Amino acid sequence: METDLYQCLKKEKIVPVIKINDPGQAVGMARALLAGGLSSAEITFRSAAAEESIRILTREVPELVVCAGTVLNVETARKAIQAGARGIISPGTNPEVVAFCLADGVPVIPGCMTPTEIEANMRMGLKAVKFFPAEPAGGVKMLKAFAGPYAGVQFMPTGGINLANLKSYLELPNVFCCGGSWIVPEKELDRGDFALIQENARLAANQANC
Repeated sequence: METDLYQCLKKEKIVPVIKINDPGQAVGMARALLAGGLSSAEITFRSAAAEESIRILTREVPELVVCAGTVLNVETARKAIQAGARGIISPGTNPEVVAFCLADGVPVIPGCMTPTEIEANMRMGLKAVKFFPAEPAGGVKMLKAFAGPYAGVQFMPTGGINLANLKSYLELPNVFCCGGSWIVPEKELDRGDFALIQENARLAANQANC
């Protein structure tokens, strides 16, 4: 993983995980995040608007570090990179996607839930992976267990994380950042409630840095 993006996300600590249904809401959403104190976003390919939203964000709001999420195949990874995504994030480990990104020099954070998946990514040369779904997969206790045998691996837990448990994850030495979908709720984004998104971002940023 490229050092600059890793360091950026490590400094950011919390990455909003976002499903956008209308690219027209992307800029307002991005400005709300920035105003709330967050400067990164994972735009998931869970809607047809993802590619265009990434393209708009990288062009109109360059200060926001935009990664593509829910990238399940090479075709999607290619679209995301061409749209301007700074990194590729996936819920699981697809060796073809990892190889494609590494060959193209694009940071990639594949999802892992088991020791076997972690070791598969280590064999491909990765030292930073996504732990998903974090809470159902054992949460903080599981990450503490991973710290012993996989001392050189850093994790981005995502799934079930919120304001109540965020700090417990970020206190772990093998966690470099957390992903969270509660910051930009889909329904509120659909109706353009940027004030709520800004407040959620503020609360998340404060919790991450307190």
